[in-house]
Amino acid sequence: MQNVTLNRLTERIEEHLNIIYGDINSQLFAQKLIKFMRLDEFCFTPLHQHNHWTEHDIAVITYGNSIIKDHEPPLKTLYHFLHQHLHGYINTVHILPFFPYCADDGFSVIDYKAVNNQLGNWEDIDVISRDFRLMADLVINHCSKDNKWFQQFINNEEPGKYFFITKSPNEDLSTVVRPRTTPLLRETNSGDEKKYVWCTFSHDQVDLNFGNPDVLCEMVKIIRYYLDHGIRIFRLDAIAFLWKEQGTNCINLAQTHEMVRLLRSLIEHAQKDAIIITETNIPNRENLSYFSNGNEAHCIYNFSLPPLLLNTLITGDCRHLKHWLMSMPPAQNGTTYFNFIASHDGIGLRPAEGLLTDEEIEVLTNTMETFGGKISWRALDNNINKPYEINIALFDALKGTAEGQDQWQIARFVCAHAVMLALEGIPAFYIHSLLATENDIAGIKQKSHNRAINRHEWCSEQLESQLSHQASQNNQVLHQLKSLIEVRKQQPAFHPNATQFTLHINDQIFAFWRQSLDRRQSIFCLNNISNSPQTVLLSNINLILTDHWHDLISGIQLDNSSKEFIMAPYQTLWLSNF
Repeated sequence: MQNVTLNRLTERIEEHLNIIYGDINSQLFAQKLIKFMRLDEFCFTPLHQHNHWTEHDIAVITYGNSIIKDHEPPLKTLYHFLHQHLHGYINTVHILPFFPYCADDGFSVIDYKAVNNQLGNWEDIDVISRDFRLMADLVINHCSKDNKWFQQFINNEEPGKYFFITKSPNEDLSTVVRPRTTPLLRETNSGDEKKYVWCTFSHDQVDLNFGNPDVLCEMVKIIRYYLDHGIRIFRLDAIAFLWKEQGTNCINLAQTHEMVRLLRSLIEHAQKDAIIITETNIPNRENLSYFSNGNEAHCIYNFSLPPLLLNTLITGDCRHLKHWLMSMPPAQNGTTYFNFIASHDGIGLRPAEGLLTDEEIEVLTNTMETFGGKISWRALDNNINKPYEINIALFDALKGTAEGQDQWQIARFVCAHAVMLALEGIPAFYIHSLLATENDIAGIKQKSHNRAINRHEWCSEQLESQLSHQASQNNQVLHQLKSLIEVRKQQPAFHPNATQFTLHINDQIFAFWRQSLDRRQSIFCLNNISNSPQTVLLSNINLILTDHWHDLISGIQLDNSSKEFIMAPYQTLWLSNF
């Protein structure tokens, strides 16, 4: 049976390679990749359309040094915090790039196989991976300018001399989609020549040339190394930009999609519970394409959720969020959405394209600026810059509405996360959302980039002091979010693949229905997304009156004899039949 599985996998890898590279000895190359992954020693047979997740899966996203303590490696401090405050609530930890780097807080990797010694070592990573499902970044599109491969390129040495993409500055690259405003090409001396190297993001981050199969070989070796250290979820960073082809926009190309399928084939045969998540901060329809036919990404980031939910809560109008939710296809078994509303990055605006008008985006960005936020821009091919993302701590982003600040900050903030917890998919909390961290203005000044506003480093003693005071916003938020998490994990109707339908009540009530896979449990999720009380008619919900309904959050039984009930500003109800 083992030989049959391996033979089938070899044929599949050859097919992927033929599509990507065309003229290549696919049989020989497939055997090399299989050997690098040690699949010739043992090879799993993946389960078709198998869900590697349940309603119990909750993730936290964090940097290795989001919490620091004197005389202790930050990864140890993080481990202690997770056990003390989140044990039993979350089971998945995404540690953002923990490798040596030169820029972008880790996303310019100097050494893919080393742990940044300012954070700890591989033993610290191994400890976390034994107690939590560990998610790590495969920073696949680019490496640091200080990476040994690029230093070899500069010195005209193998193999790095062939690992990067060079173009003439006279070539027409105007159709290339850019997420930044910096020049695409980086002038570099290589040996005795002056060359211009492709840099999608910044000149500190040099794009790797996957047109050279040897680059793929090196990345596969890195994947095997990560698996050996307990990493089970691979976040494919900036994957949409991977393949470059002259005369195209160089985003979401067919070869990129095929590369994801190839990596999935290798990874799921090497580790039966390992999964791939694609990080594609792009318009919604393009993002959905990474599900393909259930043979590409296991999970995709639900990138349209953050800007649409933020817009909903600052306008008190859920029409756009509701229309988007109705358009979202249910993920087939074996795939699901990765839901988040805050992360180490800003709130992306490209995923709102076609969903919000330019005027609505302008209201959103202007409001965020009044709450202390910053706007990052991207370059278009007509020399015009367009808002790319909002940089702000989510807690501050929800301190008011488009009309200004008000007294509903915590209630509005908790409501946002209640929506995320109830939607189809796996919910992921950014650690600074769990801690109600505010804008880090000092961080912007220190690091000289906007994203630092939402990458605060808490002093452990100060954080513990704040969490010990019941009246602090940090304690209140963490306590309320943990209560919601605890309730969510007990509901089969909140399985990531459970049925979901959008409900129509009014523009101030964002509502949807979930039903468990066995159809026994139904939950009506109602969210007052406005700053005024809302009356809800029972006839608008269409409850089955023979069932006994109660709110899972408050525990209050619903009086079926009543015709209506009133929801307080930003109140959430999870009405369940058991």
